[in-house]
Amino acid sequence: MTQISEPAHDPIDPVRLDRLAEVAVKVGLQLQAGQDLLVTAPIGAMPLVRRIAAHAYRVGAGLVIPLITDDEITLARFRFGADASFDRAAGWLYEGMAHAFSHNTARLAIAGDDPMLLSGQDPAKVARANKATSTAYRPAIEKITGFDINWNIVAYPGAAWAAQVFPGVATDIAVGKLAEAIFAASRVDVEDPVAAWAAHNAALRTRTAWLNGQRFSALRYVGPGTDFTLGLADGHEWQGGAATAKNGITCNPNIPTEEVFTTPHALRADGVVASTKPLSYHGTLIDRMAVRFSEGRIVEARAARGQEVLTKVLDTDEGARRLGEVALVPHSSPISRSGLLFFNTLFDENAACHIALGQCYSKCFIDGAALTPERIAAQGGNKSSIHIDWMIGSNEIDIDGVHLDGSRVPVFRKGEWA
Repeated sequence: MTQISEPAHDPIDPVRLDRLAEVAVKVGLQLQAGQDLLVTAPIGAMPLVRRIAAHAYRVGAGLVIPLITDDEITLARFRFGADASFDRAAGWLYEGMAHAFSHNTARLAIAGDDPMLLSGQDPAKVARANKATSTAYRPAIEKITGFDINWNIVAYPGAAWAAQVFPGVATDIAVGKLAEAIFAASRVDVEDPVAAWAAHNAALRTRTAWLNGQRFSALRYVGPGTDFTLGLADGHEWQGGAATAKNGITCNPNIPTEEVFTTPHALRADGVVASTKPLSYHGTLIDRMAVRFSEGRIVEARAARGQEVLTKVLDTDEGARRLGEVALVPHSSPISRSGLLFFNTLFDENAACHIALGQCYSKCFIDGAALTPERIAAQGGNKSSIHIDWMIGSNEIDIDGVHLDGSRVPVFRKGEWA
């Protein structure tokens, strides 16, 4: 007699997963009829990729093109690849992506990789491979950081990632718990997530409007291990939540997001800064960072863990030791309140105020869409092949806005909006 087994329990709520796909298409991208969509994702995230494709075609997408990565193939390179291969990257692929973006293809990235995948590999090879990829990726990444097109990042609860966030827990339970955390942070745990995002975007706009009205010339940070003055770029503009790309489409690049952010001046950062959360970077955990800035450049850097990788990151190129973004996030943000370390910058950056090494966003300037790269540089915008956020906020950090005349206005007190 043939026995029919019961299907295995799916720890990921399919209704909320479908809502996440819908939000990615309708809120994250606001994908337009006839517009092509390039999706990058780990192979384990295919259930979300398929739902995104369905929602994209429902709103009239031209073509949905998936590019899929696989952890085992990545590891095979590090285990068996020729040494010379670590100084190479598929430049032809990134040139093709840049060409697609130049022709109004939207871009959606799904995070969900094992954050510690390369933790056991040779750090020198990891750094070389990352540098080669960053260099080859530049034609495409400049279209994204320049906000030429509508783009978005969402997350899928991969099993290896879930095991890092919830160690010692059975795999299906860990995946389920991570899924619920992602759904809550992404605001798809409600009946009408599109409306929830409209309300959230409106709240973030009130913050950016106040900051833009103040026209601060700098921010001053004071807290444990931190005494830091960060100049803001000339003609900077604060952004947060939804924003309009150069192609005229309003999108939410990051889901989730709790930040308001702008461009610092690449030559005007001075003082010492201590990280308040670990940074998971390509399989290495960089923890308890402490750096010193002088005239905008990191001149000293140390980490209790991941020092070698940190040093190699800072040596990526000339702009890697300077800042391209500053973001304000209250300590009481939903992601902070969750108490979780996600080992993923998309989430962890939304738990605390942060700064980013490397490339700036041209959209964070007044009339940024009309500015040339040369004009952006003249106003203080940084250029680099990297953009790496790291967290410096906590409930012990005070931030003042500094006007040109030296007068100060409280912005944050004990990690909260003043």
